[in-house]
Order: sequence, then C-alpha cells, then structure tokens
Amino acid sequence: MGFRDDFLWGGAVAANQIEGAWDTDGKGMSVADVAMYKANVDVKDYQNQVKITTENIQKAIADKTVADYPKRRGIDFYHHYKEDIALFAEMGFKAFRLSIAWTRLFPNGDEAKPNQAGIDFYKDVIATLKQYQIEPIITLSHYEMPLNLSLKLNGWVSRDVIDYFVKFSRVCFESFSDVKYWLTFNEIDSVTRHPFTSAGIIPDQSKHLEQDEYQALHHQFVASSMVTKLCHELIPDSQVGCMLTKLTDYPNTCAPEDVLASFNKNTMNYFCADVQVKGVYPPLILNFFERNHIQITMTNEDLAIIKANPVDFISFSYYMSLVSASDETNLELTSGNTVVGGKNPYLETTEWGWSVDPVGLRISLLELYDRYQKPLMIVENGMGAQDTLNADGTINDQYRIDYFQAHLSEMKKAVEMGVDLMGYTSWGPIDLVSAGTSQMSKRYGFIYVDEDDAGNGTLKRYRKDSFYWYQKVISENGANL
Repeated sequence: MGFRDDFLWGGAVAANQIEGAWDTDGKGMSVADVAMYKANVDVKDYQNQVKITTENIQKAIADKTVADYPKRRGIDFYHHYKEDIALFAEMGFKAFRLSIAWTRLFPNGDEAKPNQAGIDFYKDVIATLKQYQIEPIITLSHYEMPLNLSLKLNGWVSRDVIDYFVKFSRVCFESFSDVKYWLTFNEIDSVTRHPFTSAGIIPDQSKHLEQDEYQALHHQFVASSMVTKLCHELIPDSQVGCMLTKLTDYPNTCAPEDVLASFNKNTMNYFCADVQVKGVYPPLILNFFERNHIQITMTNEDLAIIKANPVDFISFSYYMSLVSASDETNLELTSGNTVVGGKNPYLETTEWGWSVDPVGLRISLLELYDRYQKPLMIVENGMGAQDTLNADGTINDQYRIDYFQAHLSEMKKAVEMGVDLMGYTSWGPIDLVSAGTSQMSKRYGFIYVDEDDAGNGTLKRYRKDSFYWYQKVISENGANL
C-alpha cells in the first residue's frame, strides 16, 4: 500500500516571500513590506528577528527602497512566474501552493472595488499552472495583510477586519472559480507568537497584548468559517482547509511533571485546529481564558457560524519537534519554526538550530488523523541550508536529499498505517526570502536563485541535485523512497 493515485505532489510558497514588485501595478503595502533584514541579530534569536514597533513601521514607510526590506523584492516571481512554473512542471508537480497578496487586490484593504491589475496577474498565474495540469492550492491569508488595516485598526483586533477579509475572499472566489483547493489562514495559531506578522497587531499599541491576540484569533476563526461557507456556495466542488503549525512537543524526561508540561504545549498547539475542525472552543481552552483573565468578545452568532462551517481537511506545516520540562532552568533551548523550545539531545539540528526529526512527522500525522479523522495535507516541510553554486552551474545538495528522503519515508509509513493523506507540498520548491530572518542565504529550494541577502545577483535559476531527485520521487509516486 502506498500513496493514492491522485496524490498531490508539489511545493509551497507565499506571495510576500517570492513575488517582489512590492509597489507595482497598484499594489499597496502589507505587513511583510516593513519586515527588516537584521544582519546583526543572531538568526537563532527569533524574538528579536521579528520584533516590531510603531517607530520601525514609520521608518519603513518613509524608506521607499528595497535595501533593508528583502520581502519587497523577493525573487521577482512577479516577472518570472512563467519560467518558474515551467520548472515546477519539469519536476512533475501535481500541485502548487501559493497565496494571494491581499494588497494586490485591495491596496489598503478597505477599498470599494478591487484592483483589476492584481486580479489579472493571478488569473494568468493560475492559467499557467492549469496549462501544465498543476492544481493550485491557494492560501487567502499568508502573513501579508494590508499595512493600512494594521495602522488604522490594530489589525485583526478589530471586528471590522472580518468584513474586509470576507469581501477580499469573495473577489478571489469569483475571480478564480476554477481553483478547487483553498486554505484560509496560514499557521493561524501563530497569532500568539508573532502577532504583527500574522494578525497586524502592533504590540506597543496594545494595552493588553495577550487578550488582543486571542481576540484577533477569534475574529480569524469567524472569518475563516464565513469564507468556508462562501467558498462552498460559489465554488460547489471546492474543498477548504485550515492550516496549523504542527509544533510536536515531547516531555524532556518521563517525570510526570515534564509529561504534563508537554501535554499543555500540545493542547495549546491543537487549539486552533480543534475550533476549525470540531466547530467549538475546547473546554480546556475556555478554562485557560478564565484562569488568565482573558475576556474574549464572542457572540452567539459567532459561535453558530463556527459550528456550522467546519473545514473539509486539515493542512499543516512540519519542520521540527521540541521538548518541554516543568523546570526549564537547565534545559538547553533552540530555535524552530516561529518558536523557541527545548533542544532534543537525540536529534541533529540545522545551521539555524532547527531539530531534524523525521519520525516526528510520522507521529504528527498519526496524532492529527487519530484526533480529527479528516483528510490531511502536508503543505510545508523542508530544511533551510546554505548552498554553493559551482562554477559549472550545479548545486550539490545531498544534505537536502537526505532530509527529504527521511521525512518522506516516514510520511509513507504513516499512510501505510491508515492515515488519509491528500498531498505533500515542500517548502519552498524554489529559493525565497525566509519568513523569520528575511534571508536569501537560508535556502530551501530544489531550484537555486542567484540572489544574496543584500539583493545582489542575476536572479538566474539553476537546478540543484535535489531537483532531479524530487522529479524521480514524483514520477514514481513515492514508490521507491
């Protein structure tokens, strides 16, 4: 028994990390356009890498260059998408996950009518994918909300943003009605880890930041349910998924206190999927709010909408696992995907300190499927590494092949154990600007892009050794991992 015949092999990106053209054809500024490359901050110091203040934002708005703001330039997918999609097709992609930049359609987020140039761009991207029989998987919100809504309303803290987002989503569904697979919010649980990036919350403008984070999260739950309903109405055969950061956590020891600490971490990690899949707030979460004096404004209508419109499938990112202890005084900490946690002594780490745990992917798949019994899709998995472009244009990245081979092998074992897995899209199939550190030198792709952290380079694309390896995996539908 192996992968289903219609398994969706492919890759995943976000608009703000690849498109560039940040002020082209009417596009407005998003929260990603003020993310700085901080060369003097340790890449493992996640909190300071993503730290943002009102002063930082105003400085970024005044600076019209791309020098310190790499997400403004990306890899210029905006002008290279036909070339890039042709390379994805050469690898044999069945699917490509991308996001729609809200500010290409509504530059400020609150306009009466959308920007037609933005619609036309994505129509052509989707048409190009369809030309190669590549299924688009579209994320509606992937860390790129309009900066105007952040400054004017403190982002998703305001209930008004729900209506703006539903309007944006309606335009997407009506304009791109030939797209079957949709995701609402990327790593929706990340609101409490990087509130500005994920929800447009400016920390120094919040009197009670933790409460604002959970209020914003509630508004995203409501919006997700509303657009799930809308998508089903406008595109009858569509499927809508939630997207979770799978932060698998182990107890540091078998001491009951450590097991409890790990249980608490995993419970909070599952919270967002619980709401979007089961349609209700878990009792333990409601108790958490009460114990921590967090008062969320939620109406009976909100709860009814959430209950009536669960997602069709669960998608998630998986990069690493961490460990927890009741007393972290002597626990060695390491970085991970939008989080810092305990380092597992049994695992190797990447150059950026992320633990490499292929078996953890199998555990994650089994846990998710056992908990929800809905189809799953892995929409992010990969390893950031420094690559060397050889004089002959080759890139020998056996380390990346080893990483993927180990993870895909464990993924296959989970399928053989009964997990209903729809697809796998690696992060990212082509080098892009990293989400947390805004680096190009932290490379994920099967395709090398000639651009450095300062934006220097030809932007020429090169196939890495892993390109040909993944091409073979797809052609064999993962039969010989």
